[in-house]
Amino acid sequence: MSATTRRTRRTAALLAGAALVVLTATACDSTGGPSVSTEAKQTAASAPAAGDTAAAAKPAENKPAESKPAEAAKAPAKIGDTIALKGTLEKGNTADVTAVKVVDPATSTNEYLTAADGKHYVAVQFQIKATGAKAYSEAPWSSAKVVDDQGQAYGPTLAETKAGPSFQTPTNIAAGETGKGFVVFEVPDGTKLDKVQFSLDNGFADQVGQWKIG
Repeated sequence: MSATTRRTRRTAALLAGAALVVLTATACDSTGGPSVSTEAKQTAASAPAAGDTAAAAKPAENKPAESKPAEAAKAPAKIGDTIALKGTLEKGNTADVTAVKVVDPATSTNEYLTAADGKHYVAVQFQIKATGAKAYSEAPWSSAKVVDDQGQAYGPTLAETKAGPSFQTPTNIAAGETGKGFVVFEVPDGTKLDKVQFSLDNGFADQVGQWKIG
């Protein structure tokens, strides 16, 4: 076999290998990335009452099924709702997170530490219940974002406001117990906020909870 033929075959093999690497990377990217969860947990009011076996055992009447708008069945979680979230790093890291309320604008507790000119503070109160086998031990302020009606996201600031106490860093919540606190954001004046987001693993979990404002 000539040297030219050997070089040609080697080049073809390298190109084939490179193509395989590109295809594999593309396939991995297409299946990865975070997912946004907007599904609120079922409330006690919407679930069958405990011990109401008669209603559960009663056979369904032969009535035509009522059609319900798909939009109503899939209404996104709103402020006040709870979303069950899970972390990515550890299986035991799960929590029921509630976006309790939004205070917009929020006033700083320090007259010398205020929002920049043309901006103001917004405070969002979250409630976190550690539902996993391990305690929740993270920094909630790094796990939250607010998003305006144009899709622009805003991260948190460590400012304190009169809306209420902020989370401690880190926040430690024993398994089965609940903690509550505010996360503060600095946004431009005139901004119309549309959504609140929160994720575990200090904001790096694949699953992101999302609540609609208003």
